[in-house]
Amino acid sequence: MKLLLKGGQVYDQGTFIPMDIEVTDGVITARGASIPTTEIDRVLDVSGLHVFPGFVDVHVHLREPGFSYKETIATGTRACARGGYTTVCAMPNLSPAPDSDEHLKQQEELIARDAVIRVLPYGTITLGQKGEGELTDMALLKDRVCGFSDDGRGVKEEATMRQAMENCKSVGSIIAAHCEDMSLIPQGGAIHDGAFAREHGIPGIPSSSEWAPIERDLRLVKDIGCRYHVCHVSAKESVELIRQAKAAGVNVTCETGPHYLLMCQDDLRDEGRFKMNPPLRDKADQEALIAGLLDGTIDMIATDHAPHSAEEKGRGLAKSAMGVVGIETAFPLLYTHLVKKGVITLGQLVEALTTAPRARFQLDGGLNLGDRAEITVFDLNAPGKVDPEDFLSMGKATPFDGWQVDAACRLTVCGERIAYENL
Repeated sequence: MKLLLKGGQVYDQGTFIPMDIEVTDGVITARGASIPTTEIDRVLDVSGLHVFPGFVDVHVHLREPGFSYKETIATGTRACARGGYTTVCAMPNLSPAPDSDEHLKQQEELIARDAVIRVLPYGTITLGQKGEGELTDMALLKDRVCGFSDDGRGVKEEATMRQAMENCKSVGSIIAAHCEDMSLIPQGGAIHDGAFAREHGIPGIPSSSEWAPIERDLRLVKDIGCRYHVCHVSAKESVELIRQAKAAGVNVTCETGPHYLLMCQDDLRDEGRFKMNPPLRDKADQEALIAGLLDGTIDMIATDHAPHSAEEKGRGLAKSAMGVVGIETAFPLLYTHLVKKGVITLGQLVEALTTAPRARFQLDGGLNLGDRAEITVFDLNAPGKVDPEDFLSMGKATPFDGWQVDAACRLTVCGERIAYENL
């Protein structure tokens, strides 16, 4: 099967070059001006559009097996493809959790049957993804997972995390840590411990519940030397701890989410679509995250796409489930509200969505000659508004409902498959 993407502006190290791209059996086999259309099975006219490497999200929740009323592999990956994503790493808070050969196989079978892009599962750190107790056999699962995480729960005991890091290092994998110390969070903690929480009588989540376990883990990583990645960084103290650790040579990377870069607690409303974990924090935290992205402390942007049912998200801030969706809106929002406003460059955004996650998680794919074809095509002059009723995801809870966007995905190619098309 031969595809030809013809006439696009192809992203190449921070600039755009007009060229055609040929894909043969899922591999980039030619790049250049005016590639002949002879012996091409399908020509895709992308003239006037911008061609990027397919985006990578190392932190998504696809909810299967176990929670298909929230999302399925089929709906979730179609939403990913519409957002320009060609590879995603699926978090393990599932039922059953992928903590054994038998349990992982259930997830793998669903992925093989229903995914329209590449989905790489995480294995759990602890059995049952409990954040404590017996550790998962990492050696058994290492070749079938992108890394190990107990996302949704922090690893409670230092000794447990130390052993997990040692095991992870021995098998050459990576730990993606959900850093949350529940002992520091009051009963019913729902949003950041700040002005909005006090004014509305909602128990607040202190920043220390995030940065204290990061501080612990960084000390362990410095001693052990395993590959370590911090999930969904939201607090200014966390950014500074990671900045200092990197300067000291600690083997750490981290991610933050679009909502933390574009919003803070000043934007909160008492609606479930504004409730996520960690929560939106102060303006100073938002500014620190942007500064961290600019100076390289924050390596990548991950959506933490976390769909729930309408009922679960319809109970206000205090009682709604934690988590918002974001895979379909990430690039359009970040491009419109950070790149076009001059906060970051387009090159910095593409690095955070493509090069950095591929390098850290040792993933192939892209749009260079010989790459496994992972390509997304955007119209960067497509004014519109975020409308959750238009989402392909089953989850509709987004804090960005009604926000202006100036970009839209037109095509996503993943290997031999056209995963999304709206040319």
